[in-house]
Amino acid sequence: KVAQVAAMRKLLTMLNAIAKSGRPWDASLHPA
Repeated sequence: KVAQVAAMRKLLTMLNAIAKSGRPWDASLHPA
Protein backbone atom coordinates (compact mmCIF):
# COMPACT_ATOMS: atom_id res chain seq x y z
CA LYS A 1 0.00 0.00 0.00
CA VAL A 2 2.85 2.36 0.84
CA ALA A 3 4.30 2.07 -2.66
CA GLN A 4 0.90 2.86 -4.17
CA VAL A 5 0.53 6.01 -2.05
CA ALA A 6 4.06 7.12 -2.94
CA ALA A 7 3.33 6.61 -6.64
CA MET A 8 0.12 8.65 -6.37
CA ARG A 9 1.94 11.48 -4.57
CA LYS A 10 4.66 11.49 -7.24
CA LEU A 11 2.06 11.60 -10.01
CA LEU A 12 0.18 14.47 -8.33
CA THR A 13 3.46 16.36 -7.93
CA MET A 14 4.29 15.98 -11.63
CA LEU A 15 0.77 17.01 -12.68
CA ASN A 16 0.96 20.05 -10.40
CA ALA A 17 4.33 21.04 -11.89
CA ILE A 18 2.92 20.72 -15.41
CA ALA A 19 -0.13 22.80 -14.48
CA LYS A 20 2.09 25.54 -13.01
CA SER A 21 4.47 25.59 -15.97
CA GLY A 22 1.53 25.62 -18.39
CA ARG A 23 3.36 23.23 -20.69
CA PRO A 24 1.90 20.06 -22.25
CA TRP A 25 3.16 16.68 -21.07
CA ASP A 26 6.69 15.97 -22.26
CA ALA A 27 7.55 12.27 -22.31
CA SER A 28 11.25 13.08 -22.72
CA LEU A 29 11.26 14.95 -19.40
CA HIS A 30 9.16 12.36 -17.59
CA PRO A 31 9.90 8.88 -18.95
CA ALA A 32 7.38 6.29 -17.80
